[in-house]
Order: sequence, then structure tokens, then C-alpha cells
Amino acid sequence: MAENKTILVVDDSKMSRMMITRIVNTHYPGWTILEAGNGDEALALVEGRQVDIMTLDVNMPGMNGLELGDQLRNRFPDARISLVTANIQKAIKEKAKAAKLQFVPKPITEERILGYLRAASL
Repeated sequence: MAENKTILVVDDSKMSRMMITRIVNTHYPGWTILEAGNGDEALALVEGRQVDIMTLDVNMPGMNGLELGDQLRNRFPDARISLVTANIQKAIKEKAKAAKLQFVPKPITEERILGYLRAASL
């Protein structure tokens, strides 16, 4: 079992956040989960905290996931950060790679999220 981690789940879809949270709670019950519906909420939520793993939606009101990822990468240089998005355009994938963000395509499935979490918690 991986040590206790803190994961930030950012998505404007409450259903997406609930799905990821359920998967984390089922497989990593000791982890702390922070949920935010947009980038500004996420930045406020992580203030003064250490966050190990993050999942960010790309298309959200206000700042998008790439912009948020950039800000979070500056604050948490060693964190594992992924974009979890239905936007699978090559340009988005290239921007994610350039920003050192991993890419997890939607729809959210237990298999995809667990694959990312297992790799991220090593």
C-alpha cells in the first residue's frame, strides 16, 4: 500500500470529481482528497499545503487546466500532475508534455485513473 498522499482533483464537473474521489477512496483509503471546481478554487485550496498528486480538467470556467497546471507546477515542482480531459487534440497533448503534465483521456474509468495513480504514487 502506498504511503498516505494528498491528491487534488480539479474539474468543473461534480460528477467527474465524484468518480475520481470514489476510485481514490476505494483503492487508497488513507489519502487526503482535495476537490475544486475551478482553478481559482484549487489555488486557494492548496495554499499552505503539500500536494503530491493532481488531476486537472482542461476546459473549465476561468483559467484552463494548462494554465492551472503551470501555476501548480511552479508551487509543487515534484508533484505528479495530469490533465484528465476529453480534449484529446494533438496540440493539447503537446502543451501538456511541454508543461511536464501527464495526460489521462476521458471518459473517466477506474482502469485509467488507477493506472495514473499507481504510476504517480511510486
